[in-house]
Amino acid sequence: MSENRIDRFLKLMNDKGASDLHLSVGRPPIFRLSGRMDPVRFRVLDDRDFESLVKPITPPHIWEAYARDGDADYAYEIPGVSRFRVNLFRQHRGMGAVFRIIPTRLMTIEQLGLPPSMRKIVTMEGGLVLVTGPTGSGKSTTLSAIINEINATRPMHMVTIEDPIEFVHPNKMSLVSQREIGPHSKSFSTALRAAVREDPDVILVGEMRDLETIEMALNAAETGLLVFGTLHTNSASKTIDRIVNVFPVERQDSVRGILSGVIKGIVSQQLLRRKKGGRVAALEVLFGSGALSSLIREGKTHQISGLISQGKSQGMIGMDDSLRLLVEKDLIEAHAALEKSLDKDEMRKWLKARGAEVPDDVDD
Repeated sequence: MSENRIDRFLKLMNDKGASDLHLSVGRPPIFRLSGRMDPVRFRVLDDRDFESLVKPITPPHIWEAYARDGDADYAYEIPGVSRFRVNLFRQHRGMGAVFRIIPTRLMTIEQLGLPPSMRKIVTMEGGLVLVTGPTGSGKSTTLSAIINEINATRPMHMVTIEDPIEFVHPNKMSLVSQREIGPHSKSFSTALRAAVREDPDVILVGEMRDLETIEMALNAAETGLLVFGTLHTNSASKTIDRIVNVFPVERQDSVRGILSGVIKGIVSQQLLRRKKGGRVAALEVLFGSGALSSLIREGKTHQISGLISQGKSQGMIGMDDSLRLLVEKDLIEAHAALEKSLDKDEMRKWLKARGAEVPDDVDD
């Protein structure tokens, strides 16, 4: 099989251990290496360069959609090298693309260095589990580890709805049906409506973007299915608020009631640069309880951080505690912990007590 021109860059990206390749008309190609932008020694790209690199590997219907709408997503694989998530977009100089490497090897909870209490999620029977964080924070990787472990240990039917499919799960103890938005279904809500009718035990919704998808995910969790979803929020309390606020005001009380009954866990994560290269995740972990249900019903989400502090014996961990642990293990710089912390005043005091030099005026 003849090699596509882009493959040279993608193989180099894989060899260097970069996470992303950025192509933009008007700039040379750039890798993201350990969180930093690292330009490739190559000429500035023009329209013809971009098309000759990207168009040959883009399915024709997706290239048409990109030409029409200005953005598109799909997955590309170089057999024996890796899979890549591709996002096409337009910017002020013209066309652009980001290729993100998708590790082909499925990682375990231990290999990812996730807290041992995350194993609780693998044995849950039903309800809603949300993995949240900004774009590129490793949500898909965390979920793939959870799905991989369920697949290895429980006889379940799992349906995943993704845009695009990232980690490919072979059938082990479970039957895994993976759907991709575009080739297999036109939207998350359409795919979710179909999935509920296919006798699943577990459904993974790649992104809970809109009211219809969120409502269907809540309803599926209410019927006893184990539903996994992702949101772009950075704490458990903001995640609850985001879900409730998607609904019209007159429905928010009833949504709080449903959410309080189905929520089984929220994992919020951020990726930070490791001191010695690579990246490491800081995680906030919240598990469902009667106390959490009461706070959600009563709209007292601001008290959730206190609940997490009290739940350490159940394996819960606060984001700032997770960051402190990474500092204590000498994995991250003090200023990175301060930048990502939720309570910056407390984190600043703690870091200074340890002798770290941190600024007094990091933006809160």
